[in-house]
Amino acid sequence: MKTLAAMAFIAFGLGVFNAPGQSAPRTIYVLPMANGLDQYLAQRLTSDHVMKVVADPKIADVVLTDRLGEAFEQKLAEIRAAANKDASKKDDKDKDDTRTHAAFRSSKGKGTIFLVDARSREVLWSDYEKVPVSTSSDVLNREAERIAKKLQASGL
Repeated sequence: MKTLAAMAFIAFGLGVFNAPGQSAPRTIYVLPMANGLDQYLAQRLTSDHVMKVVADPKIADVVLTDRLGEAFEQKLAEIRAAANKDASKKDDKDKDDTRTHAAFRSSKGKGTIFLVDARSREVLWSDYEKVPVSTSSDVLNREAERIAKKLQASGL
């Protein structure tokens, strides 16, 4: 009986028992964050094999951000509109679309990181880390390492 319970716990942790029709996120896009933390997180998520980091937000299952609110919602709407535009222009590869998206900048992090489903916009996970006093690369790298380990331990 203990073995069955242990196997169920492991399966749940691996995401086997996700909600019907919902699979564990595989790709993540990291939005710009205060002090360049996004760069350290992308590196750590990749090197620790937590999730596959993508450079194109249109193909991401989830988005990692340090801000929620109107600017974040607007950025997600832009990403969705660009994805729809790409889908409608799939056959028209000769045109050069040099339009740039409005920059999404996070000027001051509050210490909370959010993992948001790119389609449903549901917050799947969040974590609070005290905002570091120093913005040195060593401090930001340690911060990214802690966040990546917590995200990995969440089983997402």
